[in-house]
Amino acid sequence: MASKHILVIPGDGIGQEVTEVSKQVVEAIGQKFGHAFSFDYALIGHAAIEATGQPLPEETIEKSKASDAILFGAVGHPKYDNDPSAKVRPEQGLLGIRKALGLYANLRPIKLFDELLEASSIKAEILRGADILFFRELTGDIYFGEKGRQDEGATAYDIAKYSKYEVERIARKAFEAARTRNGKLCSVDKANVLETSRLWREVVQEIAKEYPDVTVEHQFVDSAAMLLIKDPRRFDVVLTANLFGDILTDEASQIAGSMGMLASASIGDTVGLYEPIHGSAHDITGKGVANPLASVLSAALMLDISFGMKEESEAIIAAVDGVLKDGFRTGDIADAQTDRAKILGTEAMGAELLKRI
Repeated sequence: MASKHILVIPGDGIGQEVTEVSKQVVEAIGQKFGHAFSFDYALIGHAAIEATGQPLPEETIEKSKASDAILFGAVGHPKYDNDPSAKVRPEQGLLGIRKALGLYANLRPIKLFDELLEASSIKAEILRGADILFFRELTGDIYFGEKGRQDEGATAYDIAKYSKYEVERIARKAFEAARTRNGKLCSVDKANVLETSRLWREVVQEIAKEYPDVTVEHQFVDSAAMLLIKDPRRFDVVLTANLFGDILTDEASQIAGSMGMLASASIGDTVGLYEPIHGSAHDITGKGVANPLASVLSAALMLDISFGMKEESEAIIAAVDGVLKDGFRTGDIADAQTDRAKILGTEAMGAELLKRI
């Protein structure tokens, strides 16, 4: 019997609703497989600002470092979206916790469920069989470089910056993952224009020599964006920088039919953080209609990557697959053919998952 301590950080908006479902699913897995999972809670984002004045309280960092893994919801609130002058913002909490925990690799699996092929705006015959794992670098690039204003505010700048070791460490994780999959890695950059991308490509080419069993290709980001829609099955593992990864993984959400279906993991060399890629979605907060499946699939990732519980992780994925096969949907993944009686809210979808576990 394994004993693991999980920190739940619901955050803002629907994050609080979906993490409750994924926590219940993990508890059910613990009962089924004989594991002892304990839980604690912490604040981040707008919820933390309201309570403490800070988007990332020190208590949250301390609890995070003391946990075996973190189940995360979402950050963000509309009051900040139209106020670019706000100095304290919810998103600072997420960037801050990634930095505090040394989480340098964001993993985003794009795995299709056959029942949802029609939910995508892309033709089913193009999508069927697509299975992509993105590795997005998290600690460098334009998000963390020097930024500021000049000319009395009339000119703005953001500096993109990467060091060799930052590229090396995520490249190795991506190559290791490619070895366990189909042995293909696509590194995405803009080396024809950007100096950071030229360094990126040089380092990836060097690391590739250590993995002769992995086939490597390099794509410029604009070409990769086009190919993701044109031929997603050509990709296996995709390795890319922070900004490009942010954009490409949201584009790839259309392959899966909905952002409500996509899980993610942020990992480094210590504790991992697991979260759905959707935002706080305040337009549906409190209505009980949010899709919890991305959060639940993030919990499955947590069991697999942080705890090495492959069978338990696959049991969650099988439960999600079963719910979809039986015709149950949340509103975001329903289509014209969906039985209206089978369109479920957040809690009801969770109940259906628990039945199958």
